[in-house]
Amino acid sequence: MATQTALRSAEGLRGYTIHAADDEIGKVDQFLFDDHTWTIRYLVVNTGNWLLERLVLISPLSLESVDWHGRQLNVNLTRQQVKDSPEIATDQPVSRQQETEYLQHYGYPPYWEGPGLWGQSMFPLYSGYAGAAIPAAEMMPTAEPPPIHDPANPETQADPHLRSTHEVVDYHIQAQDGEIGHVTDFIVDDTTWSIRYMVVDTRNWWPGKKVLIAPQWIKSVQWAGEKVAVDLTRAAIKSAPEYDPAKLLNRSYETQLHQHYQRPVYWQKTTEE
Repeated sequence: MATQTALRSAEGLRGYTIHAADDEIGKVDQFLFDDHTWTIRYLVVNTGNWLLERLVLISPLSLESVDWHGRQLNVNLTRQQVKDSPEIATDQPVSRQQETEYLQHYGYPPYWEGPGLWGQSMFPLYSGYAGAAIPAAEMMPTAEPPPIHDPANPETQADPHLRSTHEVVDYHIQAQDGEIGHVTDFIVDDTTWSIRYMVVDTRNWWPGKKVLIAPQWIKSVQWAGEKVAVDLTRAAIKSAPEYDPAKLLNRSYETQLHQHYQRPVYWQKTTEE
């Protein structure tokens, strides 16, 4: 049986303190995700007065421990390492070439080389940089969404890029038969750092309801047009289980959601072909 991990709101993680080995670095401002696998690759951290509010990137590979109640993420880095890291603009897509320079600075292997979501593992915790070995059971092929390509949109045929969660908030959601709302948040798996769901506010169509849509149900993304097309009908979304941010997002709700859309659940995938 698969172990359930916690699902957390990306908006709720904003403002978390990042603490290095020798002092505080700053606070989480937003996230950069891989637009092919929809996985959080970097936390964008505002360094405040320390580096004149410079934004720096912190990889989940650096995480050593998390104090969820204290809203603090501890990383196995020093302030000097962060200060000397390559500057990357977060208001535009980050290229693979820029990522390579960043990863070389910290001595991390490219996460895109290997069978798992994080190179040789499905989990950044077991990358070897947090002092832990890679359990054999976790050496599995990635069980993430396939690359999203739109044959009519050459932009989606390019190399993977990193996109800002801040940028994608307010993107319009297009169902098979019309618009249904806009993105307001992302739900993140706190073990793999995968984006499991987009939170969609449908108040532009019918009032007072929020729903979850998984990246696996996306047909295409028009990054320039700020639109996400999903393989669902408006009627199916309208009758979907409502998402309440004030309530715990548990496996029972997820099961109900997937059953409603008649979609396979992601947590029962195995290493078997």
